[in-house]
Amino acid sequence: MKKTLCGVGLAMLLSGPAFSAVSVADIQITEWMYSGGSGEFVEFTNMGNSAVDFAGWSYDDESRLAGVFDLSGFGLVGVGESVIITESAETDFRLDWSLAAGVKVLGGYTNNLSRGDEINLFDASGSLIDRLTYGDQVFAGTVRTQNATGNPLSAADLAGTTVTANWVLASAGDSFGSYAAKSGDVGNPGFYVAAPVPEPETYALMLAGLALVGGIARRRAAR
Repeated sequence: MKKTLCGVGLAMLLSGPAFSAVSVADIQITEWMYSGGSGEFVEFTNMGNSAVDFAGWSYDDESRLAGVFDLSGFGLVGVGESVIITESAETDFRLDWSLAAGVKVLGGYTNNLSRGDEINLFDASGSLIDRLTYGDQVFAGTVRTQNATGNPLSAADLAGTTVTANWVLASAGDSFGSYAAKSGDVGNPGFYVAAPVPEPETYALMLAGLALVGGIARRRAAR
């Protein structure tokens, strides 16, 4: 008797690591610039071990209000993937930084950052996922991210909610992979050097699952 995969088995496969989002998302603020020729921007990176669906997620500054700038356009953000929001138009930002088409950028936010401000990231329920409070005038000795971005020296420096002396300014050719944009700003948007790398077996499972679904669909169509 020919064996077939039952609906329960298929559901178990599709609910596995390759298809699920983490229950508690580990999305971190990994880079920011409050002022520059190419427009201010903030980078978020998925530091967890599963993809995260950004539907209903949002950003705000020091007013700390969920829902102010919608991040749903990021869709599913994979393990180790970095995504960007900017006050500039998306196309202008991409052109200035020579970003690949695969880097996700949401442009045109209007709750602009100041020299001393906050970056707040909220999930779909309105819960605070990450916060970075910064300001070189408030936190003596910390970076002023004008025309150059702020980067954490290590992933451990992401744990706090305030910028520390372990956040440093980007410089062309540094260990973060920073370079000069056409506008002259220096940074590394769309890439975080300490981001986790997806495990190869995750991709293998995902491809196997997609092949299985396709095979079932073809068999049904042939009946």
